[in-house]
Amino acid sequence: MSFTEQLRRENDDLFAAIFKHPFVRGIAGGKLDREQLIHYVKQDYEYLNAFMRIYGIAISKCSRREDIAMFQEQIGFILHSEVHPHQNFCTAAGVRYEELQGDPLAPSAHHYIRHMLTVAHEGSLGEIAAALLPCPWTYVEIGQRLMAELPPQEAHPFREWIEFYGKLSGGSTERLCELADRLAAEATAGERALMAEHFRHSCQLEYMFWDMAWRVETWPVEANNLVKG
Repeated sequence: MSFTEQLRRENDDLFAAIFKHPFVRGIAGGKLDREQLIHYVKQDYEYLNAFMRIYGIAISKCSRREDIAMFQEQIGFILHSEVHPHQNFCTAAGVRYEELQGDPLAPSAHHYIRHMLTVAHEGSLGEIAAALLPCPWTYVEIGQRLMAELPPQEAHPFREWIEFYGKLSGGSTERLCELADRLAAEATAGERALMAEHFRHSCQLEYMFWDMAWRVETWPVEANNLVKG
């Protein structure tokens, strides 16, 4: 069993919880509130901006050109391809994608981004790969499970979202797994333990991100409501 296969097995409880989350089940059933879809897109737009910056930090720690090329390609994928599932949610919510950009981060999104940025700045390339991996991995498995469960019909409001992730293969998940496995084989026992810790933390935060969108989570006291002294 490879290092990443072991990580997947050790975190099956979190993957299972994500698959059962009401937002994910709402995608499957085609029933989510407009406010939930809008909140998700607002937060995921900012999250993916941060994800690209973390790829850039990862590039600065690469010693192999093939690894640099992989991260560069993934930046291009986010910029040019991963806008499509966002557009699907925007269409279902009846809003323009451009209207949902530049919003403040909600608490869970803020936590997730700061977690990955901390690992990126302070950790090794292997640690960065482990922290990044749960995002693409959980999304691909969600898409594949939903397509297997009930292939979406043409009229399904989230058909494009489901098919986009369900049909991904040979992408960032597989390539990040290959990178993490190679670096884990070269790492010390202490670094492998940190990689496993970062992976699980990111899995926890993937669940929290879905929950944030479901609850339309905001800060308990908004900045514009603060009393100035």
